[in-house]
Amino acid sequence: MKLKIAVLPGDGIGPEISKQGVAVLDAVAAKFGHSFEYTFGHVGAEAIDLTGNPFPDETLKICQDADAVFFSAVGSLKYDNDPTAKVRPEQGLLAMRKSLGLFANIRPIQIFDQLSHMSPIKEELLKGVDFVCIRELTGGMYFGEKYRDNDRAYDTNAYTRVEIERILKVAFEYAGKRRKHLTVVDKANVLDSSRLWRQIAQEMAPQHPDITVDYMFVDNASMRLVQDPAFFDVIVTENTFGDILTDEASVISGSMGLLPSASLGTGTPLFEPVHGSWPQGAGLNVANPLAQILSAALLLEHFDLMQEAALVRKAVDESIRQCVRTPEIQEPGKPKYGTTDIGAWIVDFISK
Repeated sequence: MKLKIAVLPGDGIGPEISKQGVAVLDAVAAKFGHSFEYTFGHVGAEAIDLTGNPFPDETLKICQDADAVFFSAVGSLKYDNDPTAKVRPEQGLLAMRKSLGLFANIRPIQIFDQLSHMSPIKEELLKGVDFVCIRELTGGMYFGEKYRDNDRAYDTNAYTRVEIERILKVAFEYAGKRRKHLTVVDKANVLDSSRLWRQIAQEMAPQHPDITVDYMFVDNASMRLVQDPAFFDVIVTENTFGDILTDEASVISGSMGLLPSASLGTGTPLFEPVHGSWPQGAGLNVANPLAQILSAALLLEHFDLMQEAALVRKAVDESIRQCVRTPEIQEPGKPKYGTTDIGAWIVDFISK
């Protein structure tokens, strides 16, 4: 198979983990006789420094011309610590999602048995934990009407029926392929936007009689995630709630550095780790590249390269089992491997 892949390393640890992800894709291509062509683009703080725009037109064109986008992270302390900044790295990510029509963010939550003791959740609560968070990605407060002066500010949480129906359709499809249990998360006891979400979900549920649908307020869902994470199969929610809940869910595995995601919609699909740019760790060769590498596995699966993706996942599992790990998940007394060490080990495993 021939694929054109837009690679956007971004900021902070992004370039380091991106390099390992691309190396893994190259190893897969060599092993299975595929051809992956990469075009690199700028995004985030580094794009602002170069062009003044966190998502330049040139980068949009690269993404539109590609079969997939392989993205890493955006974010910089320079902008985090300046609340007056008019242009921010994260605006590049929002613009990319909107421009490419990426309305559905898919985040699978996976537990690695060898790391279960590192989770902040009791090990007995992790048994059977296997769920997917589906977050609406291009609506809500992140894209609604905004205003701020020195005394007043607001962000509008606006949703249309079309936006809600299309993300719920994705959620019902995922639930149908899994354990047929869908949890719709909202705040319908307070917010009118959430009441519309719940109304439309209730209208659609009878079209899927084989799927059990329950409805949960976001505060209850956030508690249930840490009290009984095995309860969930597929979670669907709006943009802001989804951003918060998926980060909460990501630490159940023991490290945010382990979890990939996919963003799908009407344009070029995008694959990225769930963690941020971690600027404090940039250049130290300590960043965990596994989420980026597992995002490569999601990319391969998207194009039905299932055997290839399975080999990548096997390599990741084996690296964890053999304690070839970055410092934040390494066992006491075991060697501490760097970002490049992990990437090279997985490439070697795939190539054998």
